[in-house]
Amino acid sequence: MDRRLRPLLLVLATLWGGGARAAEWQGSLKGTGRMLADSNAPRDFSDGVTAGPTTDLALSVLGTAEGRGTGERSQVVGRYELGARKYLDYANEDTLVQAGALEGSLALGTEWGVGAEGHAKDRRGGSRAYSDLGTSLFAEYAPDVRLALRVRLGARRFVYRPDHTADFGGMEVGVLGRYRLDRRHSLSVFGEWGSRRYGPLARPFPGYVQTPDRRQDGALVAGAGYTYRGPVKLSLTYAFQEVSSNSFGETALRHRLTGSAGVRLPWNVTLLAQGSLGLSRYPDGIFLSPEIILVEEDEGQNSLSLKLARPVSPRVDVELSWGIWSTRLPRNALSYTRQVFGLGFTWRDQE
Repeated sequence: MDRRLRPLLLVLATLWGGGARAAEWQGSLKGTGRMLADSNAPRDFSDGVTAGPTTDLALSVLGTAEGRGTGERSQVVGRYELGARKYLDYANEDTLVQAGALEGSLALGTEWGVGAEGHAKDRRGGSRAYSDLGTSLFAEYAPDVRLALRVRLGARRFVYRPDHTADFGGMEVGVLGRYRLDRRHSLSVFGEWGSRRYGPLARPFPGYVQTPDRRQDGALVAGAGYTYRGPVKLSLTYAFQEVSSNSFGETALRHRLTGSAGVRLPWNVTLLAQGSLGLSRYPDGIFLSPEIILVEEDEGQNSLSLKLARPVSPRVDVELSWGIWSTRLPRNALSYTRQVFGLGFTWRDQE
């Protein structure tokens, strides 16, 4: 493990509940740099009549640090990412993104465990800057290595800087189950419900006379996944999301299918592929905030990405990547398409 991670993990394990002397340490550092060609740098929607989006070049860097400290009954896991993207012409789309997650757990006997987790993501720059914070307490049941169930209760705060009427906060409850069929095959199910309270008043529904209340949404997510680990690594996940709002125009239903695959090719080349298909429906017939579609890593869009990687040394890989994202808003002619080509390297230092 990289020596720079040990002081942080030692402090976290000590604060969590002792046992630091017997802790086992694992950690890694990774850095990625790429030159990018972005076909829609400003991420504009198009109506098919006016001039289309403009291509721009960009430099992208990403650093990741991960660490794990495991004691006799306790465990602390942490991850931190820092990334930046600098465009040649569209300086207003330059971004700086930080993300971190921390989890501590304590075993209660051989089958039960409790813990706390927290995550934070902050995106600065560009036209879609936001902060997403969350924390929760959880209980976990794992009678053997094949089955694991987790129930959590927490809170979330989301701040969207370009339009603070989209800020929300509220409580969340979720459940996650994993079952390993054998060494290569595993299944998972998940569900989550959250109550989101906004600052502005709800927009009244046409034809109804009602006393204005603050906007409040209920967000439901449920789905299942399958993973295969063999000569080819495969994963497939289906998720259904329903956002029910007391504000006209903000209710949405989404179906999303995501898949990924990884395979070794000749000449020590690795191919990684990921794709997603989304189907969205808006019962009120409109969606008032098209920019929100793009807030959380192009969530809700159709996408496909490919990456070829080949090691040039024990710690350095050269990478060639391509990705496309697209979506179309209902009941109008607005559509969004973006392709990104990349060439770069990844360096890792890991024990």
